[in-house]
Amino acid sequence: MKITFLGTGSSMGIPVIGCDCDVCASNNPKDKRLRSSVLIETGNNIFVIDAGPDFRQQMLLANITKIDAVLLTHEHKDHTAGLDDVRAFNFLMKKPMSIYAEDRVLDSIKHEFAYVFSENKYPGTPKMDLRKVENKPFEIGVDEILPIQVFHNLLPVFGFRFGNMAYVTDVKTIPEVEKQKLTDLDVLVFSAIRKKPHIAHMGLDETIDAIEELKPKRTYLTHISHMQHSFKELEALLPANVFVAYDQLVVNNI
Repeated sequence: MKITFLGTGSSMGIPVIGCDCDVCASNNPKDKRLRSSVLIETGNNIFVIDAGPDFRQQMLLANITKIDAVLLTHEHKDHTAGLDDVRAFNFLMKKPMSIYAEDRVLDSIKHEFAYVFSENKYPGTPKMDLRKVENKPFEIGVDEILPIQVFHNLLPVFGFRFGNMAYVTDVKTIPEVEKQKLTDLDVLVFSAIRKKPHIAHMGLDETIDAIEELKPKRTYLTHISHMQHSFKELEALLPANVFVAYDQLVVNNI
């Protein structure tokens, strides 16, 4: 399995418009972050998790010409606003794009992209095949995917496990029953938005505590805002098996 981090920033990306903080002003390219999204190549399928406002730019930067499905963690715009650009893959692959999410998120997509589902569609409108995900394993081709239900304040959000790798973002709490789905991992991708706790996100200390409890072999931090340490500062604070992800980072042989 191969992971490409297409974006590792939170909802405003880094740099934030109009901000001159040390992180936004950093000259380190690893501190420049598009909105969070990841490409997963299993050897059988190519998946993207989340398609935020930077989706088009991310596809071009990574030279992606084929996606088998888009999986959505939740309905917030920094995770869904780029879905119109699946139309390029409609043309390339000559079929609708399969979009996997829970019912509430699919309803949001139908509302936000109403023109896609209109009876009288405008020519060139994206084609989406909406697929319902419940909190139980599901298959795409030969790949089995296990949803992990976490909470973003009170909003349910799905993480996803592919074999020995899991992706969890926008998390404040993880129910005990869901933690069992995050054991025996080789790789965990986990959000680390900022230093201090937030009503809807773990702070850095909470993030590290959760990682120590789950005990993955390796963890990559993503969904990072300008209220987190800079790349170099954060890297120096972390345990040996926890790494700071950055845009276009590729992790092979999972």
